[in-house]
Amino acid sequence: MTGKLTVVRSGALTTVQDRGRHGHAHLGVPRSGALDAAAMRLANLLLGNAPECAVLETTLTGCALRPDRGVTVVVGGAPCPVTVDGRPAPWGAPVQVPAGAVIDAGAVTAGVRTYVAVAGGIAVEPVLGSRSTDLLSGLGPAPLRDGDVLPLGAPTRRAAPSDSAPWPAPPTELTLPLRLGPRSDWFTANARRTLTTATYRVSQHSNRIGLRTEGPPLERVSGAELPSEGMVLGAVQVPPDGRPVVFLHDHPTTGGYPVIGVVTEAALAAAAQAAAGTPVRFTLG
Repeated sequence: MTGKLTVVRSGALTTVQDRGRHGHAHLGVPRSGALDAAAMRLANLLLGNAPECAVLETTLTGCALRPDRGVTVVVGGAPCPVTVDGRPAPWGAPVQVPAGAVIDAGAVTAGVRTYVAVAGGIAVEPVLGSRSTDLLSGLGPAPLRDGDVLPLGAPTRRAAPSDSAPWPAPPTELTLPLRLGPRSDWFTANARRTLTTATYRVSQHSNRIGLRTEGPPLERVSGAELPSEGMVLGAVQVPPDGRPVVFLHDHPTTGGYPVIGVVTEAALAAAAQAAAGTPVRFTLG
């Protein structure tokens, strides 16, 4: 450990995330990792961090941190005001934070999840090859609380120019391309048509496990239940209320509700930044 961060304000939900735990679904362990992987990669790139360096993922209200040594920080992802000891600092670009100063990533002005990356990365101990917090299984470090202390790694690489990487804006409308199946035949033809023609909205009950939707329910052919079967990232599961749920990175690895389709992984970063009430359309692709 070459330094540490003290959590001054943990916010609504702040977790440590990296690229996640791949290859453990057969053990019941989901992937986890940053929901907006592109934002994490860009923040690490701007600091010269390796792509696998862990960052902090905040939800809606941001967080505030105090380093015990001078550090370089990038706050990106969902836009928000950034201050260092109360003075405005740039969002989306490297910021020098002196030892003992407080960098505050405030409440989002759009989107949902802001990423706070530090040169050298967050150096908590890895579990099954990842430093990510898994809210479903409880693996990895617990969500941050005020007063927590996080170890930092040593900066090792040259940073990229800050003007070389534009940040995508959070979606005002969300389009999710999906492929039907494996259980689309459990739904009526009208339900399959509704899925790809109706407009849904992001529910306020969405979380790292799944993006929940509000809109017209999808009618099943029968009320029978499936034996529990494997679930994948992006699976669109339909619970008894008929409203589709898109599985995100902390999703369960098995489930008994039918999956009407699977959203391509490339679309899930935008899903992670879609605020409650955002219109959602599913398209075949």
